[in-house]
Amino acid sequence: MSQFFQVHPENPQARLIKQAVEIIRGGGVVVYPTDSSYAIGCLIGDKGPVERIRRLRQLDDKHNFTLVCSDLSQIGLFAKVDTAAFRVLKAHTPGPYTFILNATREVPRMLLHPKRRTIGLRVPGHPIAQALAEQLGEPLMSVSLILPGEELPMSDPYEMRQVLEHHVDLIIDGGYGGLEASTVVNLADGEPEVLRVGCGDPTPFQGDEA
Repeated sequence: MSQFFQVHPENPQARLIKQAVEIIRGGGVVVYPTDSSYAIGCLIGDKGPVERIRRLRQLDDKHNFTLVCSDLSQIGLFAKVDTAAFRVLKAHTPGPYTFILNATREVPRMLLHPKRRTIGLRVPGHPIAQALAEQLGEPLMSVSLILPGEELPMSDPYEMRQVLEHHVDLIIDGGYGGLEASTVVNLADGEPEVLRVGCGDPTPFQGDEA
């Protein structure tokens, strides 16, 4: 049976954030809001919770997991960021974007794309997501909360409680979530390339195509 925390979406209660991080550090799987949609997350190096999320979402080993970071300095530890990529990141974080970058050796192999050794990174502009990553002191391994067979992310925390209470350890209710995942931009090959259009405006990355 999962726990259910009601956390203020603009001023997250420090006590609840601390308890949530304790659950994550203990090997828990947590559902939490971001500035795009709700996501499922766990510790990045913890194989058991990662496999639970894979099964829940029915993901294969080619799925690009995302590391949700509290700021740009965390991104630099887990991804190779050149000057051009840094400019893009600085201009568009925090925000509803996931950036695909070449991973450093700090990223566990089980999270990497098997052929490309890339990883998704994002700095969400949602106070709850930021507070979790900040309190944790390292990124959260995350994927959008889109269940198998569905096209849209789950948005109602009470529905999440009914459907997922035996599959996750904690659901953080930060109000209704968005119905679009983040916009995904590939920076691993130099020029930005939009891989998925979500709630982040893709036009800044499509200048050469316009």
